[in-house]
Amino acid sequence: MNSPELSVVMFAFNEEANIAPVLTELRAWLAVHEPRAEIVFVDDGSSVGTSTQAARALDGSRHQLLRHPSNRGIGAALKTGVRAAKGDWVTFLPADGQIAPDAIGALRSAARGEEADVVFSVYDHRDDGLHRKVLSAGVRALILLVHGVRMRSDGPYLFRRALFDPDKLAPDTFFLNFEFPIRMLGARVPTSVVTIECRPRHSGQSKSTGLKRIVGVAQDLLDLRMRRMKESFGRNA
Repeated sequence: MNSPELSVVMFAFNEEANIAPVLTELRAWLAVHEPRAEIVFVDDGSSVGTSTQAARALDGSRHQLLRHPSNRGIGAALKTGVRAAKGDWVTFLPADGQIAPDAIGALRSAARGEEADVVFSVYDHRDDGLHRKVLSAGVRALILLVHGVRMRSDGPYLFRRALFDPDKLAPDTFFLNFEFPIRMLGARVPTSVVTIECRPRHSGQSKSTGLKRIVGVAQDLLDLRMRRMKESFGRNA
């Protein structure tokens, strides 16, 4: 079997009710639009039948099924998926069904049409409430202040696998989805941005608490700044 052109990492934590419809939709879309893609499914320490449902839904497709023995976080799940990925290009989707597979098409089209090595996505509309919008604006301002880059990235992104080194990306948390874009923008890697739809979840509630998650972002941004400065000093020593 030829190597896949694209690896789609899907990560899940206790998403048993969502797995079958989400993976069925993804498989159908890939069969038409990305027949040389693989699915890398990462169960991030679920305590119920998430892996069992995933195995059934993925049977007969090109896939890898990986499992953390305990819940480690979105960043850890993405790093596990990228380490296993065989495609030259990688993107990812959550297992809650909020991002339709069509988003992959938008990311891939932008990479081809704009010769971008990383393509970010922003949501056309997402009703998170006023407090989340204010907090999000505050985080973007902090990123500009601390790291000097204007980041536009809400959802999944597409990247050349060679650019993503899991061993050099420290966060196991959601903060990885700030760190990788910051590093790419700081390195002036060719990037693009597309707009995608964010749908309601298929089932259940989000596992993340927005306010709690964002409170720690300022410290994480400062820690990243210190790490980047040490890396720069090491290269120039």
